[in-house]
Amino acid sequence: MKRQHLTLIALAGTIAACAPESDPSLDQTGATPELPELRDSLIPAMKISPPQDWGGELPTVPAGYSIMPVAQDLKIPRQILILPNGDLLVAEGSGGNAPALRPKDIIAGFIKKQGKSPVKGGDRITLLRDEDGDGKTDLQTTFIDGLDAPYGLAFVDGTIYVANQGNLVSFPYTEGATRITAAPTELTKLPAKINHHWTKAMTASPDGTTLYVGIGSNSNIGERGMDVEEDRAVVWEIDRVTGASRVFASGLRNPTAMDFNPWTGELWTVVNERDEIGPQLVPDYLTSVRDGAFYGWPYSYWGSNVDPRVRPRRPDLVQRAIAPDYALGSHVAALGLSFATDGGLGGRFTEGAFVGQHGSWNRNDPSGYKVVFVPFRGGRPSGEPIDVATGFLKDGNARGRPVGVAYDAERRVLFVADDVSNTVWRIARAAAPALTPPVGTAGVTSGI
Repeated sequence: MKRQHLTLIALAGTIAACAPESDPSLDQTGATPELPELRDSLIPAMKISPPQDWGGELPTVPAGYSIMPVAQDLKIPRQILILPNGDLLVAEGSGGNAPALRPKDIIAGFIKKQGKSPVKGGDRITLLRDEDGDGKTDLQTTFIDGLDAPYGLAFVDGTIYVANQGNLVSFPYTEGATRITAAPTELTKLPAKINHHWTKAMTASPDGTTLYVGIGSNSNIGERGMDVEEDRAVVWEIDRVTGASRVFASGLRNPTAMDFNPWTGELWTVVNERDEIGPQLVPDYLTSVRDGAFYGWPYSYWGSNVDPRVRPRRPDLVQRAIAPDYALGSHVAALGLSFATDGGLGGRFTEGAFVGQHGSWNRNDPSGYKVVFVPFRGGRPSGEPIDVATGFLKDGNARGRPVGVAYDAERRVLFVADDVSNTVWRIARAAAPALTPPVGTAGVTSGI
């Protein structure tokens, strides 16, 4: 086994050395990203940043802001839900395990594993409570256990909903509870055959009547056959009472996080796009999700750009394909989405969307590995993304990889799940320094 690992490491190094380089002059963010020519290759670039401890350091945030860990030693934290009383729920787990189809799948699987935490996924939800409002966690406890790769979370009318990799379940909740021992009630099964993309993102509609679940594809571009892609690469709309579901939108390769736009009421998602056609194709994206819309996968990308690898072709669907609203950059692996409301974090982070970028494994120059803010104006993206938290990469190693993000409007802070350092981070405006009266003026009043 050791010899096999050494062989794969050597092969991975050869792949990285031979892979095409990125063009730093290309602008791949915004509504009209620059798209280079396809570079379909027998063996694409595969390069991972292995985990490394923070060594007492912290991620970097803009001047005037602070960041601190509020939970550590978690078991692969993914998504975060803020309850009405301010408690945080953190979904922990890891699923999937789709069988490899090709030799390069085996190599890719080995390489991606090198960038993961060695900790086993918790298959649980952890509760974090700040009892005195000082920003520090006073209580950390297992809230629900015995789950199956939980990811999406939602809360509606005294009920907590959890999207496992294979089903959507609910639990009754009493405010202030620190543990739920009740058995889950299954609302509906979720597509789980093969589970090439296993995460099931979820959000609830503003009126609470409907749940939306993102279901990723079972392949990169349909190489397992389209039969196994039934109800994959879609967003489901699910009746919260009956569990009845329908496909709300399709052609979304891997919708990994969702939230409702507070200014327009639209459902939005971040999507991880396809691989193996170059380091700068195809940009992952942030987009509104329209009822009945088709977004291209697998037949085309960014609207009507045909992917020639897919057979048979479907020009009828390509003609229908909608271009996304906003490109985030190629292979950044966006896994978190949360809109800023009520003034956000202030400054440049007032109106827009926070996006957690897990980071690339399939280009020589790493992309992602940070949290960004996409500014909005009038309910639409407007301007270049702004870095919120960086420093997760150092000397080619990953000290962390952001996943879910959750903005807390009540406390005006942002929480970030990091599944490599197994940490939840808290970002807030830095406290203003206390003013010290000038010498000789202490106790003097104005007399006005």
